[in-house]
Amino acid sequence: MVGAGPNGLVAALTLARAGLAVEVYEAAAEPGGGCRTAELTLPGFRHDVCSAVHPLLLASPAFHDIDLTERGVRLLTPEMAFAHPLDGGRGVGVGGTVAEVAASLGTDSDAYTRAFSNLVQDLDKVLPVFLGTMRSVPRHPVAAGGFGVRALSTAKAMAGRFRTDEGRALIAGAAAHSMLPLTAPLSGAFPRLFVALAHRYGWPVVEGGSAMVIGALVAELTSLGGRIETNCSVKNLADLPPTPTVILDVTPRQLLELAGDRLSPRYARALSRYRYGPGVCKVDWALSGPVPWEADACRRTVTVHVGGTFEEVARSEAEVNAGRHPARPYCLVAQPCLVDPARAPEGRHTLLAYCHVPNGSDVDMTDRVEAQVERFAPGFRDLILARSTLTATATEEHNPSYIGGDINAGAATLRQMLFRPTVRWNPYRTALRGVYLCSAATPPGGGVHGMCGLGSARTALHDIGRTAAR
Repeated sequence: MVGAGPNGLVAALTLARAGLAVEVYEAAAEPGGGCRTAELTLPGFRHDVCSAVHPLLLASPAFHDIDLTERGVRLLTPEMAFAHPLDGGRGVGVGGTVAEVAASLGTDSDAYTRAFSNLVQDLDKVLPVFLGTMRSVPRHPVAAGGFGVRALSTAKAMAGRFRTDEGRALIAGAAAHSMLPLTAPLSGAFPRLFVALAHRYGWPVVEGGSAMVIGALVAELTSLGGRIETNCSVKNLADLPPTPTVILDVTPRQLLELAGDRLSPRYARALSRYRYGPGVCKVDWALSGPVPWEADACRRTVTVHVGGTFEEVARSEAEVNAGRHPARPYCLVAQPCLVDPARAPEGRHTLLAYCHVPNGSDVDMTDRVEAQVERFAPGFRDLILARSTLTATATEEHNPSYIGGDINAGAATLRQMLFRPTVRWNPYRTALRGVYLCSAATPPGGGVHGMCGLGSARTALHDIGRTAAR
């Protein structure tokens, strides 16, 4: 294994459970990739380095057979999955039942019910398709097909069914996770999936930080005899010890560098055409107290989508995808101390936010991000004790798999959701015999769900005539 992010570790664990000897090489000083926790601002303030909120952790089949609780992982779920503030102290939150959220939306009650009631009921039938390779016949074709058809639509079209600012903003905030323009095909899939996950599983954080998940995976892997070597940067596949199977938790660009001239020109050209999406500029703060949100819903959740109305969020994402830096960026904000106060000294809080920027940007967006939070939480800036900022270029320096600051390891376009990273029946096999990809550049894409690792490991086991343990 090369790379010890969540996908790499799930792949390694799957192979070790099947009885294989597994060695993992990680360039960083610790495993985890984007799922790490560190004191980024002041001593005693523990911040998640990238991934902070985990709506897919409970839902993902890759974690169904991994007893995280036994390894000390405790998930903390706020009463509201996420919230979205609007000017004037207004806001909307998603939590509880579909009926409860629908009732809070007034004239949009029926629109919300129609959009999400059946999907929440059918979520377990739909998720295996969304979290798979989309290469096999679904076990529940009616439910999966219905979701697939609706998922092709745009967020703008979906928001058009809502009349209130609150209903439309709810769609915008969830859709912008895609980093796509809200007029792009598939942008409507994200609010459908994320809202359904909110109602079914909630949007939890990990007590003590996301690194606890990595600690659990590492503990189980090492208990099975697997080895992890950190501070070990692999520059070329030829540098690896002789082995019949190599699985890479890297992006297509890194595969091109690792393989050198071993790849056929045709396959190399296909990898070079792989598109990366917008980057992020991330800010972490140590605060003297909780964020003074004006909207009540924002004080009851960990995750806050900051960006204003649907039109404002859509404008921000359109500007980013056009190569510009928005004056009022859409920001994803997480305040984990709401449910996990031990992340900071008593009475203090940690906060993180990131906004989308053009890929490869070196622009520091701290002032614009803070202005957006201050807009909906007057007095926020007075609470800041310290801050840490990573631009998109610095994000890639910190984690080379985030090309240009793209934390999703590839644009979520329609083509790349169906054929990721290249047009191949099995997306985990590369053109090199015995070499596989398991990063978020393979289906189903970004997020801490481990499905890229599981799919890659199962492919490798099939190719050597072994069966994954159940």
